[in-house]
Amino acid sequence: MSLVHNERVKLTATYLNGMGISLYAVGGIAPVIAALNSPGPKLLTGTAIACTVCIMVSNAIHLAARYVLKGLKP
Repeated sequence: MSLVHNERVKLTATYLNGMGISLYAVGGIAPVIAALNSPGPKLLTGTAIACTVCIMVSNAIHLAARYVLKGLKP
């Protein structure tokens, strides 16, 4: 029973970590790269704030995944 429980916990943590990584990439890094590659106006304040929020939420999701891993049974 403990093996099944541990695998489910690891699967949940992996899913959460994947969400965090994708949010970091799409919301945190992609707008900055797009702004640097565009010939028009550079990074706007709103975009910078949105990127910062996405990075912070991504970090929170990653920490939640680490918390889920504490539920592993020996």
